[in-house]
Amino acid sequence: MTFIPAILLLSAGLAVLIFGAEYLVRGASRIAARFGLPPLIIGLTIVAFGTSAPELAVSIRSAYAGQPEIAVGNVVGSNIFNILFILGLSAAVRPITVKRQLIRFDTPLMIIVSLVVLGISTDGIISRLNGALLFGGIVLYVLFLLSVSRRRKHASGHHDAAAHSEHAQAKPQSQVWADAALVIAGTIMLLLGAKWSLSAAIDLAHSFGVSELVIGLTIVAFGTSLPEIATSVVASLNNEGDISVGNIVGSNIFNLLSVLGLTALVAPAGIAVSPHAVYIDMPVMALCAIMCLPIFFTWHVISRWEGWLLLSCYAVYVVFLFLDAAQSAILPHFNNILMYGVLPGVMLILFATTVWELIERRRSPAAVGRH
Repeated sequence: MTFIPAILLLSAGLAVLIFGAEYLVRGASRIAARFGLPPLIIGLTIVAFGTSAPELAVSIRSAYAGQPEIAVGNVVGSNIFNILFILGLSAAVRPITVKRQLIRFDTPLMIIVSLVVLGISTDGIISRLNGALLFGGIVLYVLFLLSVSRRRKHASGHHDAAAHSEHAQAKPQSQVWADAALVIAGTIMLLLGAKWSLSAAIDLAHSFGVSELVIGLTIVAFGTSLPEIATSVVASLNNEGDISVGNIVGSNIFNLLSVLGLTALVAPAGIAVSPHAVYIDMPVMALCAIMCLPIFFTWHVISRWEGWLLLSCYAVYVVFLFLDAAQSAILPHFNNILMYGVLPGVMLILFATTVWELIERRRSPAAVGRH
């Protein structure tokens, strides 16, 4: 396949993936609501899974097609893209307020899971057993969310849930079949879009002369993250920052536990992980997750300048990927600037803002409550 047809096929595949994910989320959410599931659980489970469905479809398809670099690159690249680009863009559009729960539980969980995935990949493979353990983690996470929701519902009374259940039961039977049809259509579109996207991505990798890992980390990761882009940016524009941040953190957790775990579990021999992914891309992913904690912690707000900082970091990362793939002569100089200038500078900024926040909190404890 030549360059132009590959671009067209990739664009068509990504479009089908996005619409398929939209149909799947819409139908599944309506069915879940009909059976009385709280909106919180629908958002954190079905919607989060739905926005990660393109990653799941592409990763499983690529694992079975013998393209493990795309499977791994898609997940790792999507997580990096979600934090540095999507969260950065959302904050650059409008400062985002961060809920305490994200700082105390969800973000630390994202960091732990990122480090666990890095740890189990150091031997060059994510085995089926590792995949089963990761997927077991998402099951426990969902059960935890259900337990928290049940306790909150018990504490606040059952009026809202009863009204929601009565409204759901009032839906005609034809509406249920229509929702089920959306789920089926969305699933079929995801499978078809994954097939087209994977085929085009492989051809583009050959056309550009770069590895399939780089294509997975950039082009495919961008395409499969389009649902997160739409959700987070629109939420930021509507001044719903908690949805914007929660979507990113929740999707990253689902990508690692559900997408990567299930892909490794169903793949015939697990997923092979290249040394480049183990020693460069996965550490970058873990570092991005760690960066979120001080950014979220300081004043419980992701400011515009922090958004631009994240966007700048993503630009630097993409430049590095392509310089590395091309084995450019300027790569050693770029690496020196990165290692001895950019990285220490970013860490120093985050450390300084965190220390300043702690000092301010000690001076004025009452200000903490305003956050």
